[in-house]
Amino acid sequence: MILGSTGSIGTRAIDVVRRNPDRFRVVGIAANGTDPQLLAAQALDLTVDVVAVAKPTAAEDLLLAFYTEAQRRGFSTAEYAVPKIIAGPDAATELARYDCDVVLNGISGSIGLRPTLAALDAGRTLALANKESLIVGGPLVTGAARTGQIVPVDSEHSALAQCLRGGRRDEVRQLILTASGGPFRGRRRDELTDVTPEQALAHPTWDMGPLVTVNSATLVNKGLEVIEAHLLFGVPFDAIDVVVHPQSVVHSMVAFADGSTLAQASPPDMRIPISLALGWPERVPDAAAACNWTAAHTWEFHPLDDDAFPAVSLAREVGARGGTAPAVYNSANETCVAAFLDRRLLFPGIVDTVAAVVGEHSPGNATSVDDVLAAEAWARIRAGELTRR
Repeated sequence: MILGSTGSIGTRAIDVVRRNPDRFRVVGIAANGTDPQLLAAQALDLTVDVVAVAKPTAAEDLLLAFYTEAQRRGFSTAEYAVPKIIAGPDAATELARYDCDVVLNGISGSIGLRPTLAALDAGRTLALANKESLIVGGPLVTGAARTGQIVPVDSEHSALAQCLRGGRRDEVRQLILTASGGPFRGRRRDELTDVTPEQALAHPTWDMGPLVTVNSATLVNKGLEVIEAHLLFGVPFDAIDVVVHPQSVVHSMVAFADGSTLAQASPPDMRIPISLALGWPERVPDAAAACNWTAAHTWEFHPLDDDAFPAVSLAREVGARGGTAPAVYNSANETCVAAFLDRRLLFPGIVDTVAAVVGEHSPGNATSVDDVLAAEAWARIRAGELTRR
């Protein structure tokens, strides 16, 4: 199953599947329904059994798009079957329970929490690109997962998982997450005030959606990844570090007790971690191009400037507080990013406002989805109030 099939993760996953038809078959796809033509083309290409759309009104549009796409390709009605269509806000959650081996959750945002829990409850291997569901769900998600049931798709956590194969867990001294530094690497805090949405969306390395791209510019994304690494691998926050690596070739590293450090290196192509997650623990040959070791390379590593980019240190505090605090951090940030993109908030104001909302919150226990949703709703409202000022 591919949840979020029309997004950047979903489309790359489909590319991996198309290159390996003897190894993978997609039985279902899910998307928000805003691009029914693309969704119909994917369904037709993959001959899926079921399609889920979040928009309740999108089912009729999708059916029409499916017939239109089939006609455009010159298919007769005998050459294809119309898949089952599920529509509504719980459609992806329902799809995550369908019979399959692996559910790839590439949905953007914390709305991926229920599908994540549904996939785990159904006993599926969860290829997790939707980091927000793990971060906001915290113990809900880790408590629902069997050992090894969650396989990370984020390039950094995929790298860590690979490096951790090189030693026992009790030999691990430190996890080192790498960050490209985003489009504003090297700028001081006072040089970020006039940043425009267009500049923030021009990421130097990765092609991602608006929210994740802005999160990479503020380094909120790296803060979320620190929390994710703690939850995935059980390593304390004080043993998880972040370094800036502009080339984005080393995706993360693990330092061991004897002084050795293992690094995972590959070109910045998401098809590599996606393919590994789909086939875990086996690798998929030729998932993407490898590094060219016949050419000269220069790799740089720099310490993170916490003054200019305080999102990571804030995330550490939030992660240590636990409970509903990570949900508030994530939800407030989503509201602040929207305000920035609407030009209602300055770029440094994104993390400053998130810090203010987190500071006002008294974390409760995240013992149910309702607890998480209530904390998120409060954070959205409070962040909205602060950004309107």
